[in-house]
Amino acid sequence: MSEERAEISPGESGAREQPTDSGVWRRLSPRMLLIHPVKELIRFLPALVAVVVAGSTGGQNWWGLLAAAGAIGLGVLRWFSTRYRFTADQVQLRHGVLNTTTVSAPMDRVRSVDVTASVMHRALGLAEVQIGTGAGEKALKLEGLTSSEAAALRGELLHRGAEGAPEPVGASPGSHGDVGGASHPTAAYQPETVVYQLNPAWIRYAPFGPAGLVAALAIVGVGSQFLNESGIGWGEDGLVAGTVDRLAAIGVIAAVLAVLVGALVVIVVLALLGYLLAFHGFRLTRDGRGGTYHVSRGLLTTRATSLEIRRLRGVEVHRPVPLRWAGGAHLSAITTGVKEDGRGMSTTLTPPSPADVVTGTADAVLGGKVVGIPLRSHGAAATRRRYTRALAGAVVLVALLIAAAVVWNLPALGVCAVLPIAGGVLLGRSRAHWLGHAVTDRFLITRSGSIGLSTNVIERRGAVGVTVRRSFFQRRAGVATVSLATAAGNKDYPVLDLPQDQVGKLAAQIVPGHVEQFLR
Repeated sequence: MSEERAEISPGESGAREQPTDSGVWRRLSPRMLLIHPVKELIRFLPALVAVVVAGSTGGQNWWGLLAAAGAIGLGVLRWFSTRYRFTADQVQLRHGVLNTTTVSAPMDRVRSVDVTASVMHRALGLAEVQIGTGAGEKALKLEGLTSSEAAALRGELLHRGAEGAPEPVGASPGSHGDVGGASHPTAAYQPETVVYQLNPAWIRYAPFGPAGLVAALAIVGVGSQFLNESGIGWGEDGLVAGTVDRLAAIGVIAAVLAVLVGALVVIVVLALLGYLLAFHGFRLTRDGRGGTYHVSRGLLTTRATSLEIRRLRGVEVHRPVPLRWAGGAHLSAITTGVKEDGRGMSTTLTPPSPADVVTGTADAVLGGKVVGIPLRSHGAAATRRRYTRALAGAVVLVALLIAAAVVWNLPALGVCAVLPIAGGVLLGRSRAHWLGHAVTDRFLITRSGSIGLSTNVIERRGAVGVTVRRSFFQRRAGVATVSLATAAGNKDYPVLDLPQDQVGKLAAQIVPGHVEQFLR
């Protein structure tokens, strides 16, 4: 198995030593003997609890000690059976007690570099380095490197990967390198330019961003399970149940208001906590010689990620509701060779922040003022389709409300039927307002949506094809959807409901000289 992704221990970019002697098999740091046994104990905790309970029942209390000793011994064996080495062109990892597995990562195919340091790792001066070769491959993980070794490894991998690289997006550092007012620290082999530095005051955007809300829901789930197990949760005799009973005693309206206010406060607090845990110390820097962007973040568990600039194909500016109402946005990279972590964090370039700061960061990454240029409207037919599609769902809801008002003799529900219509009109107007696209000599810029508004800026040279779609209703309206196909990001970036007379021109601009004959 080969992989290519490399990472550096957060905050250790000043190291200059070479990773290790070439071709010599080495063990992980002896300090991992303090981490592996703990991880094995946590891993087998349910089984250990069962053994302790069974031993106590039968009067054999030593069973638990024996099981714990076995788990600790397994952790020690794990350290003794794990080795790694660096050859002239590969990083190799060998592990396994009974069955030995060797994993290799070619140094000249590194796509990105990820380094994670948990609380235990940070306390012992260690880091977990992940080296990956592409989005479809499993990462090679060196879990017990020292901070200096991780820094030297990152510098070596990224330097080799950048040699002979073609000119990337934003190849010339622009004047936006100090977005956020940060300083310019030195790196292992080249001074880095700080492109974005999180301002602690921007935590105010946490309740409006998706990451904070997802973290809040996760904390609620874990906390709810803990409350149930502790006996103060949702049961009949639990604290939560008793609180609900007391609220019901003061009246339905007051109870509902109290629950809503309490839920709002809890969600806000948890969102703030999630934002702090995920994005504390967030910084985006650019290393000119290495040809990479480096992202570092995290409070308890710190993470440092490196993205090769030559594989960057553009950026995506996200301005969803309600973050847009608060004047915020967040930025992600459109790049190849990065395996997502399921939360969209691997390509994050900024957390929720002021929209003008995010726009400036995007322009700095792209190498010029691109995101804010005026976009071309798609005309009256596209506008009508925005209203029609928004009102279609509203009509269904109106019909349900009217039917309920008639069946249950509740005129108030009939009056409420006006609200979906008003909401549909506002949604259609918003979608029509934001819809648009533009083409420059380097980029295709496309924007669409309202609740989940996003602006995609994709490098035209990264296009591998173009798709023109016309549904039955689009043909009747005289519009079509033109999509840029690329190997990066979401793979497909559509320009929605473009007037028919502009379809051929846009397709030819995306893939010059290849599509004109099919659109005549």
